[in-house]
Parts: sequence; structure tokens; C-alpha cells
Amino acid sequence: MAYRQLPLGSLIVNPANDRHGELENETAAIAQLFATQETHMRALAKDLVAKGEVFEPPLVYPAGDAFIVADGNRRTTCLKLLASPRRAPTIELQQFFAEQRQQWIGKFPEKLECRVESDRDRVDDILYRRHTGVQGGIGQSTWTDRMKNNFVIRTGKSAGLNVADEIEKRLRAAKMAPLRRIPRSNLNRLLSAESLRNRFGISVRKGKLELIRDETDTLRALQRVASDMATRVITLDDVWDTDSKLEYIDQLDSEGVLPKVTPKLKNALSAAAAVPPVAASKPNPKPAKPIIWPHLIPHVDYGIVWPAHLHRHREIWEELQFRLELASHPNAISVLLRVLLELSTDNYISRIKLVGIHPNDKLANKVAKVAADLHTQGKIEKKYLSVINKLQHGDAILSIDTLNRYVHSPNFNVSPAHLKMLWATLADYVVLCLKA
Repeated sequence: MAYRQLPLGSLIVNPANDRHGELENETAAIAQLFATQETHMRALAKDLVAKGEVFEPPLVYPAGDAFIVADGNRRTTCLKLLASPRRAPTIELQQFFAEQRQQWIGKFPEKLECRVESDRDRVDDILYRRHTGVQGGIGQSTWTDRMKNNFVIRTGKSAGLNVADEIEKRLRAAKMAPLRRIPRSNLNRLLSAESLRNRFGISVRKGKLELIRDETDTLRALQRVASDMATRVITLDDVWDTDSKLEYIDQLDSEGVLPKVTPKLKNALSAAAAVPPVAASKPNPKPAKPIIWPHLIPHVDYGIVWPAHLHRHREIWEELQFRLELASHPNAISVLLRVLLELSTDNYISRIKLVGIHPNDKLANKVAKVAADLHTQGKIEKKYLSVINKLQHGDAILSIDTLNRYVHSPNFNVSPAHLKMLWATLADYVVLCLKA
């Protein structure tokens, strides 16, 4: 641990701040802090001006010639905008910071005392123990459940099953463990999300690690990862954020390392055969009542990993899955569903670099071309392709034209039932586009 006076310009507001999840750059991170906490940010800026100092040094780690702010992003942001008000995300905020800067007494600081930690695992351990007490925005803000979840997904740190420990045990039992020590924190970080674990053929269910692909193929894939990490071919920098994790996993996939996506039926059938039949005298238990979910997107894990470029997609998704209720906000939901469909389609087009798409193509045409490519790639069946293509017919109740009318027509009534049917039809398509 060391405390250093660092130039304000060398500090980077963290684009992967757990307050908001991964974003593409510092500018987006600054804008997001104000989008979600403008009142607190204004209060903090006023407090900094009134006191003329920062009472708690930001926690930073080196990144080349600069330093990423791990903790203290709000303080750092306020100081940066006081130093350069034009960097504020809105004209109103630019005026606010310009006025506050004029009230600063004495020389404005060009450097800021920071706590510098080079070990990123230590940085995460420190973050894990902080964030208690809001104090009207002047103190550190308490993390919400989503912020805590962002932290767990990014780092793999949780109080539950230690995935790395379980993998090492299985590799040792199969005599496939590397000779050198496996950096468990890095392995947990890589396999921090269920969708990432699934690509290696493993899953965490009810607190236990399960194999969901062929055992031999799965262990070979895990052995490769363990070896890469033990020999430092892959380091913390290579699995620090979602984009870097996906880049490494995609590379393994291109090399044929990952197990094929084929259900492992042998053990499942054996387990089923081992279950004793229910006695005829016992009545069958009543099936559990289905949970009535009031939002458009059901409370189901669709296995989507949310890298920085999908930040807005994720916000819309979470509004549709957790916040907006169909009974109260059908108009807002209809518009957001239309936006999510188009953004997802455009994501597939840009990530896959799909040819034959014209800038003036209507959404229905783009969806048809993307669906055709998904079918060509073997990701959807011909039957589902036919279902998607039928959405182009404007005279059908369930169609893309229906979504357009929800947005543009003043006389078209929004039907929650139709919205649910539209989502049921589009869900697989949207998820595949987001996973591209």
C-alpha cells in the first residue's frame, strides 16, 4: 500500500464501476453517474468546494501511464468537472460546475492524494469491505442489490460455492491438474457468470458444481484454462472485464477446446433409472402454482453476458424484466420492446458484420435478414425462421407492424396480452442477437 500525489489528469473514472456495470469509456461512466445519482453528485461537488479538500483518498490501480479509480469515482468525477466544467454531460451541469469552480477558495488542486494498489485482487477485497452509509450523498453510497451483483459477476467473489476449488478437486481426481498452483481468484473471475460457466460445460445449481457436457471434453477444457493460468499465459489483465473474458473464451472456442453443446444424457438416464417408483397408494402431489410475473420479460436467466457495448440494451432489458409492470405501463413497455428489438438486431448486424443490410432497410427487413443468417449458422430451426418471417405481415395481430403502431399510431390501443405473446415469439431471437 502506498499513498501518492497523482495528477488529476492521470486519473480515469472507472468505466467498469460496479455502480453501473461495464461501459465503453470514461465519458460514458461520468454521464452514467449523473444519470443515476445527480442529486448526490451535486451535493458532493458543493461539499468539495465548501471544504476545499478531499477527506478520503481515492483507491486507484495503475493502467499504463494512467490510474483507474477503483473507489472514489464520484469524488474524482466532481474534481475533474470542477477543473473542466465543459466535460459535464449536460449544459445545465456545465453551468453548475462552472459556478461552483468560481466559488473555490485558493488554488485549485492539480494533484490528488490517492491510495495506489497494484494488486487488483487486493483492490477487490478492499471494495468488498466498503460502502456503508450514504450521508445525503456526501459519504460513500451503499451498494444496491444490482451493484453487489455486478461486483460478484465481475470478480467471482461470493459467499457461496468456490467454483475454482471444485474445479481443482475434479482435475486432481482425474490426474489432470497442472503442476503449478492455479490462481483461484482469476479462475473464479473468469467463471463468475452462469452463461460463461456453461460454455465450459459446467453449471452451479443449488450450491453444487455439475457437468452439463461430456465429462472428458469438459475436463480437458478446464485443464487448458487451469494450465493457461498456472503458467501465466493468462493473467488477471486477460480476464478483468466481460469483454476480455469473452475474447479468451471465444479464442478457446475457435481452437476447438470447449466441449460441444450436446446434453450429457447418459448420467441423467442412469439417475432417472435409480429413482424408485412412487408407491401406488400415495396420491400425486399437487403441482406448484405458476408464479404470476407482472413484467413483460419473465424472471428467467436467459444466459446473457452484458459487456460494455450492451449497456443500454441491459438497462432496457432490466426495465422490462423488473421495473415496469404491464398492468400500469403498457405504452412505455410497447415502445421499449420495439427499441430493444431494433437495438438487438443492430447489435447482431454490427458484431457479425452481416452483409446485405442497407441503411434505409426497415426493421422488418433487417429482422428477416438476421433470422435467415441465424438459420444458416444453425442457431435457429427452419420452423422458428418461418415464425419470425411471419412477423413481417402487417395484417397479422402479432407482427413487427404492431410494434410500429404501438409507437406511432395515436389510435392504436396497446394490449398487454399481445405484448406478452410478442415477447414469447421474439425472446429467442432477441437473446441470440444479444449474445452475438
